[in-house]
Amino acid sequence: MSGPPGLAAAVDVARLEADLRARVQGEVRFDAGSRALYAADASNYRQVPIGVVIPRSVEDVVATVAACREHGAPLLPRGGGTSLCGQCCNVAVVLDFSKYLNRVLEIDPQRRIARVQPGAVLDDLREQARVHGLTFAPDPATHTHNTLGGMIGNNSCGPHSVMGGETVHNVLALEILTSDGLRMTVGPTDAAAQDRLLAAGDRRAEIARRLQALAQRHGEEIRRRFPPIPRRVSGYNLPALLPENGFDLARALVGSEGTCVIVLEATLRLLPDPPARTLLVLGYPSVYEAADHVPEVMRSGPIAVEGLDDRLVSDMKRTHLHPKDVQLLPPGQGWLLVEYGGATREDSDAQAHRLMEQLRQAPSAPAMKIVDDPKIEQHIWRVREAGLGATAHVPDQPITWEGWEDSSVPPERLGEYLRKLRALFERYGYGCDLYGHFGQGCVHTRIDFDLETADGIAKFRRFLREAAELVTSLGGSISGEHGDGQSKAELLPIMYGEDLIRAFEEFKAIWDPQGRMNPGKIVHAARADEHLRLGTGYRPQPVETVMHFVDDAGDFGRTLLRCVGVGECRKKKGTMCPSYVATGEEMHSTRGRAHLLFEMLNGGREGGVLAGGWQEPAVKEALDLCLSCKGCKAECPVHVDLAAYKAEFLSHWYEQHRRPLAAHLFGFIDRWSRVASHAPGLANAGMGALAPLVRRAAHIAPQRTLPRFAARAFRADFDAGARRSGEPEVILWPDTFNNHFHPQVAHAAVQVLRRAGFHVRLPPAGLCCGRPLYEHGFLAQARDYLQRIVAALEADLRAGTPIVVLEPACLSVFREELPLMLPRDEQAHRLRAQSVLLPDFLQQHAGRLELRPPAARALVHGHCHHKGVLGFDAELGLLRERLRLEVDAPDTGCCGMAGSFGFDAGKVDVSLACGERVLLPAVRAAAEDTLVIADGFSCREQIAQCTGRTALHVAEVVARALPDRPRNS
Repeated sequence: MSGPPGLAAAVDVARLEADLRARVQGEVRFDAGSRALYAADASNYRQVPIGVVIPRSVEDVVATVAACREHGAPLLPRGGGTSLCGQCCNVAVVLDFSKYLNRVLEIDPQRRIARVQPGAVLDDLREQARVHGLTFAPDPATHTHNTLGGMIGNNSCGPHSVMGGETVHNVLALEILTSDGLRMTVGPTDAAAQDRLLAAGDRRAEIARRLQALAQRHGEEIRRRFPPIPRRVSGYNLPALLPENGFDLARALVGSEGTCVIVLEATLRLLPDPPARTLLVLGYPSVYEAADHVPEVMRSGPIAVEGLDDRLVSDMKRTHLHPKDVQLLPPGQGWLLVEYGGATREDSDAQAHRLMEQLRQAPSAPAMKIVDDPKIEQHIWRVREAGLGATAHVPDQPITWEGWEDSSVPPERLGEYLRKLRALFERYGYGCDLYGHFGQGCVHTRIDFDLETADGIAKFRRFLREAAELVTSLGGSISGEHGDGQSKAELLPIMYGEDLIRAFEEFKAIWDPQGRMNPGKIVHAARADEHLRLGTGYRPQPVETVMHFVDDAGDFGRTLLRCVGVGECRKKKGTMCPSYVATGEEMHSTRGRAHLLFEMLNGGREGGVLAGGWQEPAVKEALDLCLSCKGCKAECPVHVDLAAYKAEFLSHWYEQHRRPLAAHLFGFIDRWSRVASHAPGLANAGMGALAPLVRRAAHIAPQRTLPRFAARAFRADFDAGARRSGEPEVILWPDTFNNHFHPQVAHAAVQVLRRAGFHVRLPPAGLCCGRPLYEHGFLAQARDYLQRIVAALEADLRAGTPIVVLEPACLSVFREELPLMLPRDEQAHRLRAQSVLLPDFLQQHAGRLELRPPAARALVHGHCHHKGVLGFDAELGLLRERLRLEVDAPDTGCCGMAGSFGFDAGKVDVSLACGERVLLPAVRAAAEDTLVIADGFSCREQIAQCTGRTALHVAEVVARALPDRPRNS
């Protein structure tokens, strides 16, 4: 099957854009950056759209469809853009519903239904339904950010489809819009309703009549060829048209991937959410034995059964992804995660114990482990959900790709299928991991296809055909979750035969007579080897980078392949991605920025959009609102590090552009602070007198107050004193901010370290980690700073002296940037290894410190780098276990200040929006006697400037707990 000639070729794009701008109240974007941004999804494919419309209302959608109809332009409705088969990229006008049409409109707990807009995020619905003891059963791994419109388009599933079925089983009605302008509500249609519909004599009657005729003509073939298995997400859902299935037009459209209609609103079924859950983990000698036992496990009535193999666990260890979570698995080389739901914990536990007792009777019982702690349950589920991230970019192994990532078979044949599938992999020389929704026979994997050479691509296509023949021979489906799109559409005749393929084509034509809806997907589709994001035309512009991206062999082009488009950065919790949460813009997500950087390097290829290279304005615009929080490095499943990419880009951008005054003021704050330390009062007075001038010149937001220099810097009052015999030494790193602005923090740290039995020294004066330099692209200077540190600390680094750091952003330079800047310097490796945050150091030496726990509550906010790349558990443990504080550590994400970011007049609104999400309201709501704790200088500034509260560093809190210190000191 090959697609028809591009429908977009005849479109007068300029006139279409002008017409859309005149009619649409939302956002109309036809610029190169926006088109590049939406050129790819989470699949292997890339097609540059005509333009993008972000509708604010249903009326905007209607107007967009009308304009596109008049201009002959194709349309692509899009939700979260997480599709793996190419459904969400096309040469069309893209309608992005996720920014504005994203509300849960109604939840009716009595009728157990919900009404949602297409851009509503699944977890938003689940959280609102949970209040009523209800849930929406399908829950893909992307549940934090995928949209319900996208789930309807793909017929999404997830682990708990065991409990409630696929999305199609949970859709009650759809309000739809066709490309020819018909707006109607569809759902199950009984005989009387059919008669009324057919009697109307309008376009709706025509659709119903033709669909009824299609079902009658192809009914027997539909009944014969559609496999009766738990997971079948291939082709159009024609069984819903059969009379025994209620002639349900809504369910018939579920899984149609935007190729037939646009969904404006959906009415969904909600199910009771089991209040208690128990997780039983079973370990087997191999994944094959695990799969063999799935039917027996399923007979015990679980609400989810997931599987994973030893290769996945090995790759998680190699990528350092959830290493502690992996250790929670029982012994084995293949595992089943079996979850039970019940009214009480006793009920769900009893179900698990019954299966365990049954399994113990077998000659070779699996290793078994019941998990009762909800937090540990969550950790183990993270192991399963991390499958994509663990397998996409494994060190020293080829990159893996989608293409055969969701096939499914009858669960009773799963073991047989996995053995035959592994044999097929080995015959083709492919290596991959196996995991998935084993309870319903669905298998996930990513494969190391060669998608860059002609031979590799031909081999890829041959493999897909053989794999399709294998899975259908076992009564399975080529897609059990992710749909067809482009990657599997040409395989549909193997599964369904030519008669049903013609029925699929007729089904689309009934809804979309002109073929304008997402053309080239499912039917009349392009081949699996066309429109590849890589392909034989892939030739990224060779560039020299200042940073050495060691995890990708120093190849920045390979670095930019890290983003697989899964969109975890679009979630609304955690740290990643604060600017996306504030703006709702794809451009401000980690994925969006990574995609633009990819397009930047590939601007010279055929179909390239961004030709500016390092001077590309669209990339600069997208990176401007990146807070360099490093949430992506920690929370992205493939560890995309936008903070580093931004620093690299800016270093090249400013080779041809003049840096603003603020870059010099904030980037070299260490130098200005040392000058000011000679007369801090005069410096503060001068800043006050010159404030209006400085603010205008440096573009400082009017609502911000510049921090004041302390009357005396920490170094000025520090006295190392004499070292006692045998007393171990530590170096305290006096960062610029705690030295010149908050010296009380450093003094408290000295007091605590001495009380713990250490002799405290400082490094030579004039050293700075250079963190602010990265935010403005001063990479040459940043490298100089690091080289000076390594040289100045040479003897201590060789002696192994610990370096205790107070500011998380400073330590993250030593842990994250140092290996990129000085990758071959062994002393730099020692500096990285010997540097440690104060709470981590104190936890390691807790026995040396006598503390008097204060009777107090604490609201704790972690700096982004602390929570992400450094790890926050040690500080929380210190506060809870040693200080016995009642700790509240809400999901505050990023505070929004982020160094100089929050002072910029053009960024202050985003800065405040980040803080107002959770942190600032939580601080305002905290009682006066609650300690507010924040180790980051920027975080304390944001709290002080927005709430009037003074936040303490953990050093100050521990110092207050020293026994001979008065409680009010």
